[in-house]
Amino acid sequence: MSEAFARIRALLLSPRWLALAQRGLAIVRRKPAPRTPALTLCLLAPALVSCASLPAPQPRPAQRAFDRPESTSLGRIVAAAAPDAHSSGVRLLVSGEDALGSLVTLARRAERSLDLEYYIVRNDASARTLLREVHAAAVRGVRVRMLVDDLNTAGSDESLLCLTQHSNVELRLFNPFPAGRFSTYTRILASLTDLDRINQRMHGKMFVADNAIAATGGRNLGDAYFVRSPTSNFVDLDVLVAGPAVRRLSASFDRFWNDPLAYPVAQVMHETPHCRGPVSESPQQETNAQGETVEAPDSTPVPPSALARELKAGHLKMRWDDVRVLADTPAKIIGNSVAGNSAPAPASASIADDVSRLLGSARTELILITPYFVPGEHGVALIRALRQRNVRVRILTNSLASTDAPVVHVGYARYRPQLIEMGAELYELRNQLGTARSQLGRFGSSLASLHAKAVVVDRKTVLIGSMNLDPRSQHLNTELGVVIPDAVVAGQVVRLFDDVTSNSSYRVIEDDGRLRWVGGSPKVPDAEGSEPGASAGLRALMWLLTPFAPEEML
Repeated sequence: MSEAFARIRALLLSPRWLALAQRGLAIVRRKPAPRTPALTLCLLAPALVSCASLPAPQPRPAQRAFDRPESTSLGRIVAAAAPDAHSSGVRLLVSGEDALGSLVTLARRAERSLDLEYYIVRNDASARTLLREVHAAAVRGVRVRMLVDDLNTAGSDESLLCLTQHSNVELRLFNPFPAGRFSTYTRILASLTDLDRINQRMHGKMFVADNAIAATGGRNLGDAYFVRSPTSNFVDLDVLVAGPAVRRLSASFDRFWNDPLAYPVAQVMHETPHCRGPVSESPQQETNAQGETVEAPDSTPVPPSALARELKAGHLKMRWDDVRVLADTPAKIIGNSVAGNSAPAPASASIADDVSRLLGSARTELILITPYFVPGEHGVALIRALRQRNVRVRILTNSLASTDAPVVHVGYARYRPQLIEMGAELYELRNQLGTARSQLGRFGSSLASLHAKAVVVDRKTVLIGSMNLDPRSQHLNTELGVVIPDAVVAGQVVRLFDDVTSNSSYRVIEDDGRLRWVGGSPKVPDAEGSEPGASAGLRALMWLLTPFAPEEML
C-alpha cells in the first residue's frame, strides 16, 4: 500500500501529471466523465497500479486500403473531374454544417470501404448520427475500419462495442489503457508505471471513402466540432481531398492500423454490451447555457451538403494541384515509449522538420492559425529570422477566455512580449464571435474556441491538418496534414483569417511596457485590463500554474 501511494504522490508532483491533467481538464470541460467516488479510487489505486499492463499483441495478417477506387462511383467522378492522373483535388470545409454534411455524404456514397481515424469520437448526437450512417454502409456491404485513440474513450466502451456487432465493422483502439477503463481518473491510476507511453497519442483525423475522397484537418467527431453544442463550439477547419493524395492518406492509415499498438477492441474491452442499435441509445446529458443539465437529442438532422448535390449530379468542384501529404508514423510513439526506452524516435517518424522548413520558406508573409501556440526557443528563432528578412508574421491563437487548455496558454503567454517586440502580429480569439459567425456556422450565443490548424506561406501555399504549433505536437503526438500549393485556396484561408481577426479577435500590442488588447474593428472595442473575458478564477489559475508548467510537456 505504501509503495502505491508513493507512486501516486510522485505522479502528482511530476511534469507528466501536469500535462495529463491539463488534457483531462479539456476532456471534462467538453463532456463530464462518469463520476467515481473518491473512496473507491483510493481503494482501487493499489490494485490498479500493481496489475495494469497491455495484453501481448496477437499475430494478425496485415490489412490494406481498398486498391481499386476507379471501380467505384466516387472514383469515377473523381477521375472525370481531374485534369490529369497526377493532380489531387482539394476544397475547404469551413463551417461545421458543411463538414458534417460532407462526412455523412461520404458514408452514404461509399460502395467498398470506409476508413476512419480519429483522436476523439464523442458519444453525442452528431457522432451518433454519423456512426449510424457508417453502420448503414456496413449493412450495404462496405468494409468499415475505425481507428480511435484511446485517451478520450472513457465511458464509451459499450457504444463502441455496439458499433462492432456487424461483421463488416472492425474497430481498433490505438495506444490503449489496459485497466480502469470506466473513468479518466482510474485509467491514469492504472498506468502509473507506463506514463511515457500513455502521454503520447495518435492525434490525426481522417475519413476516407472508397480510397477516392477523404476529409482531413482539425475536426474530431462530436457536437462541438460541428457547431452543434448549445454551450461551447470550436472554430475549426477541414479539407476535402480527392485523387492520389487520398492514396497517401490511406497508406498512413494502414501504417497505424497494422501497428502493434492498434488493439482490436475486444482485446481491451471486456464488458458485454446491451445494444439497442449500432451505437448506444442511452440519453446524452449536456449542460445548457443556463447551467442546467438537459438531455441531448439522440440524433441530429443533417441538411444536404454541397458535396451531396455535386455527387448526385455526377461532378465535383475542386482545385487540382500537386498536393503533398505529411504524416507522422507510429514509430514516433513507439520509439519513445517501449519498455521505458527514452531514445528519440527516428527522424523519418516525424513531420516536424517538414513543417519547420515550410514556415522558414516564407519570403513575404507567414500566417499561423493554431489553437495551442507554444513556439519555444526554436520557433522564436525562426520567427526572428523571418522578421529580419522583413517577412510579415501574423498569428491567430486562443485567448485565455477562449482556450480549452489553460496550462498550454501559460506556455504561450511567456513568449508574447518577445514576439511583439520583434514585430510579429498577435491576435487572440474572443470567446464570443462577431460577424465571422456567418462564415463559420451558427454559433448563436454559444462560446467559441479556436481549434483550426493552418499555415499560409506567401499567400501561395497552405498547410491544413491536425498539428498544433506546440511541443506536444512536435515531440509526443502523431500528426497529419496536407500541403496545398494553390493561391486560390491560400486566398480563401487568408480571407477567413482576416474576417476572424477583424471581427472576433483582439490584437495584442505593447504600450508603454505593458500588454494591451485592442479591437480590430468598431464592433470589437478595446479591452480594459489583461486577459479580456477570462474570469478572475481562470486568471488566478494561470498565475498559479505558470511556475509548474514545463514547456516540453505542453
